[in-house]
Amino acid sequence: MRRREVARPIVAGVLAVLVAASVTACSPRSGEWGDTAYEIAGGGANGVYFAYGEGLADELSAALDVRVTAEQTAGSVDNLLRVSSGDALLGFAQGDAAADAVEGEGAFPEPLPVQAVARLYDEYLHVVVRSDSDIDGLDDLSGRVVSLGAENSGVNVIASRVLDAADVDPSSISDPELGLAASIEALESAEIDGFFWVGGIPTPGIAELAQTTPVRLLPIEQSWVNDVNERYSYAYRPSDLPVGLYGLEESEPTLAVPNYLVTSSDTPPGVVRDVLRGLFDGRTRLAHDVPAAALLDRTQAIFTGPVPLHPGAVEYFREQRD
Repeated sequence: MRRREVARPIVAGVLAVLVAASVTACSPRSGEWGDTAYEIAGGGANGVYFAYGEGLADELSAALDVRVTAEQTAGSVDNLLRVSSGDALLGFAQGDAAADAVEGEGAFPEPLPVQAVARLYDEYLHVVVRSDSDIDGLDDLSGRVVSLGAENSGVNVIASRVLDAADVDPSSISDPELGLAASIEALESAEIDGFFWVGGIPTPGIAELAQTTPVRLLPIEQSWVNDVNERYSYAYRPSDLPVGLYGLEESEPTLAVPNYLVTSSDTPPGVVRDVLRGLFDGRTRLAHDVPAAALLDRTQAIFTGPVPLHPGAVEYFREQRD
């Protein structure tokens, strides 16, 4: 009898610890969430944005017991418009397009109420042609059929800026304004001569294309990158696409631009804190399917200038530092 009496408080203590651990593991969400479904503005089905968005939506849905889905979009400009209007809770956007949005420049006639949640990874400009193409540089694109990206995409913004820096008139190019999936299909069937794309590496759709249709990437000279920076937001930097990527036999110089996760300025701080906890807690699982997620770094995530960090993001990163 005494053994049972001694055992009861021990068992009760163990159960209390397990319950406490379970509650802690659940990480209850902020009371600032509503009962509605939430959207993440991603990108085309074959790009990194959409894959990242799907993975993040799954993480947030499971961790916070909320309904979050990823939606296919035209890209950065479209995402910024959706976030600012409240149609999407979160969106992915290139740093240059986001800078234009907060300043009311470029594709945005007036400033948008958007702020950054985190800097995620860098994206790279791809100018893709078939390996057997006679196109060797941007100056060979005049008179060709080349997609400069879908309407309202960040790709279209960068393509126009780089072509201008290379003294190539975009109007001399026949541009069907295709998204990534349509561009890949059109290049594979030889309906277009090439296409521009800006995304993480490797971009899944281009990697799959390279397995059936050998491709080359055109070089982007550092002087062009410098020129674009001087004319615009200094959001760019020279970089290289490495040997082996998409079957490349040698590296190619290109332009890189940071990618941000953005939200509306009206998003409650507690919601943004919860999003960041889900993002960082799920980073390893996300990276299993989206290699770019492995590049997420707390020390670099705060550098989103000239796009301001959302107050909820500031609170989260300060908590992590303390």
